[in-house]
Amino acid sequence: MIPPITRLTRKDTHRLIPSRFPPTGILDVVALPEDLELIFELEGWSNDRIAAELGIIQMLPASEWVIGRPHATAIMAAYCHPNSEGGRFNDGELGAWYAAFDLDTAVAETSYHRAQELAEIGVFDATLQMRQYLADFDADFHDVRDDAPKTAPFYDPGSWAASQELGLRLRAAGSNGIAYRSVRKLGGECVACYRPPLVINVRPAGHFEFSWSGSPTPTVKELAT
Repeated sequence: MIPPITRLTRKDTHRLIPSRFPPTGILDVVALPEDLELIFELEGWSNDRIAAELGIIQMLPASEWVIGRPHATAIMAAYCHPNSEGGRFNDGELGAWYAAFDLDTAVAETSYHRAQELAEIGVFDATLQMRQYLADFDADFHDVRDDAPKTAPFYDPGSWAASQELGLRLRAAGSNGIAYRSVRKLGGECVACYRPPLVINVRPAGHFEFSWSGSPTPTVKELAT
């Protein structure tokens, strides 16, 4: 199926990422794509710091690079450092910027996925600090939020097979991304954006601590800023 396209004009979408990742880096200070390409030539991919920060940036056309604007590094990290298994609407080759329309949904999604990582090692005893980023969108997105039989395969709670196949197909056709219902919070909505320049007005907000003590469900508290 080819989902309908919706104009998504949304302020203050929510994304949570581990605080261990630096909030600023090379991409925040480089002004032009040519400057970044010069860094490639001077440093080479053998430079561990450059390679770690830029990841697979060269899989994206230079016109899609976000550089020289606030929090460019945080934006591009979502694309350059994908989870090896991918996400609901992307595979492990190239990432996407995932965000929820409200904070509760972002917390529910983050809690579930981090708990899955802990389940793999069989120990629900961990503390993780997460940084909240807000971002705005004003662009056309494919929309699968309709609760209908034709969209049901994209919401399988245990498999990303159908949703990743859809995402790969739409991305290859030039889609900006997909608006969808949260699988982890009833009534929540999210967006997966495939094009970095469309993630606009990014700014840090809260700082949260997720604590697991023997249960897959963490205690979440907001830390003082």
